[in-house]
Amino acid sequence: MLKDLPLSEHIHQHCNESMERALLAERHPLWARSCPELKDIDFIHLGLLRCISVVDSGRHFLQTNEQIYGQLLPHSTYFKSLKSHRRTSMLEAFEQQSYHLHAETLLSQDIDYLKAFPELDEYTIEAADGHFIDHTCHTEKNSNRRAMLPHEIPGLLSP
Repeated sequence: MLKDLPLSEHIHQHCNESMERALLAERHPLWARSCPELKDIDFIHLGLLRCISVVDSGRHFLQTNEQIYGQLLPHSTYFKSLKSHRRTSMLEAFEQQSYHLHAETLLSQDIDYLKAFPELDEYTIEAADGHFIDHTCHTEKNSNRRAMLPHEIPGLLSP
């Protein structure tokens, strides 16, 4: 086990191994490409860092990342990469291998958090955050027809 490693190094190793496995899992993955401006592995690290950062927006994240880690990344490069279909395919392949790697680690240590619930054995259990659910039909929409955040709704939050 990697008990003596700092968390950041453990995450780095996990990401690198997951990426290596993803590349080996397909004969000629269509998503594999060299992007010198923002390497795929760096894109993954940024995504994980963004998830655990306490920031208000993507721009705030980039500013904070530059201040703390000294990594200057152009806004256009970062935001275009978030919309890339190739990167989405890469992340899907990466995620499968990351999942298998986690499962192997848990199995090797005899960790099964759902063992106490045998009635769940026949089901696949998945967890997701709110980005995977649709907003209700009565949620107020902005001019772009996207769900409005609480601070955008007039009169909802008054100073």
